[in-house]
Amino acid sequence: MYTIYVYVLDTLADWEIGCVTAELHSGRFFKKDAPRLSLKTVSDSKLPILTMGGLTIMPDCSIDDMVISETSVLVLPGADTWNDPKHGAIIEKAGEFLSLGATVCAICGATTALASFGLLDHRPHTSNGPGFLEMFSPSYKGQSFYIDRPSVADNNLITASSTGALPWAKQIIEHLGVFEANTLEAWYEYFRTGEPERFFALMQTLPHSRDH
Repeated sequence: MYTIYVYVLDTLADWEIGCVTAELHSGRFFKKDAPRLSLKTVSDSKLPILTMGGLTIMPDCSIDDMVISETSVLVLPGADTWNDPKHGAIIEKAGEFLSLGATVCAICGATTALASFGLLDHRPHTSNGPGFLEMFSPSYKGQSFYIDRPSVADNNLITASSTGALPWAKQIIEHLGVFEANTLEAWYEYFRTGEPERFFALMQTLPHSRDH
């Protein structure tokens, strides 16, 4: 079973994790033999956090409660508060995840935190455009590994820009193997284009649509 830890912090950018958390939690488009998932929110304390959208989240667990294995996934959303030193603990944990073969998924501001700890110096990655990481992470040395795309997957590290939430979600879902390949492609095309016919194409890929 996969355990998905979503790190929550004040000013969390709600929309950046919306697609991936909704699909992984609901399982509405999962294939028949998809691995089971458990989704938990984690924070530096048990205190409630307030998202950028004004929603209050009560963390399910603290950083010390996390269990790391190859089936653990850490999701790091963007936020305006990543420069607070208290978040160093989760980035240290992200380093442990990567070393142990567990998966780390970071988007927008979270990539600057990874960069500051040297976790992007030797692996393909992306962020909010060339120069962004140097601006916010002076110790960053991974320029030669930077790829200017909305989302970049490098084995167990998946990074994205602030506008790359949808392709980031696609790469995370693909990495976990919970959708059939044709379902994932149809899902992505529907949400990318908004074309009604894409929705019907998506529904046709689901097991129940073939059983009737």
